[in-house]
Amino acid sequence: MARVVGIGGIFFRSQDPEALGAWYRKWLDIPVEPPQGASFRLADAPRDGFAVWAPFPAATEYFAADKSFMFNLMVDDLDGALERVREGGAEIVGGVEEYDFGRFGWFLDPEGNKVELWQPPAEAPPMGG
Repeated sequence: MARVVGIGGIFFRSQDPEALGAWYRKWLDIPVEPPQGASFRLADAPRDGFAVWAPFPAATEYFAADKSFMFNLMVDDLDGALERVREGGAEIVGGVEEYDFGRFGWFLDPEGNKVELWQPPAEAPPMGG
């Protein structure tokens, strides 16, 4: 039976794709290669890293108010990544939150997109509990 086996990409509109790509390349070391964007190899992710697909209610306040999406980026050093994007002019939103499945922090990028940064724990708990 055919089934989905992972997330193949995140695609979104930008007012200035080249400038936004350059900002992410400079402040978060995303390997942006215009015009295609950036590719990440699953083998480069932490051993227990994973991707999530989750519809949210239309009235959610978890995303930026004027956006219908938010993306999550896996990082190896949450505090360092938040400091770097702050230095790059991003607005930090809320405080760092910690759970069994990792640490989270948020920022608004230069185009107002809310971005969630996730640092997985050294050893991730099993999915579902």
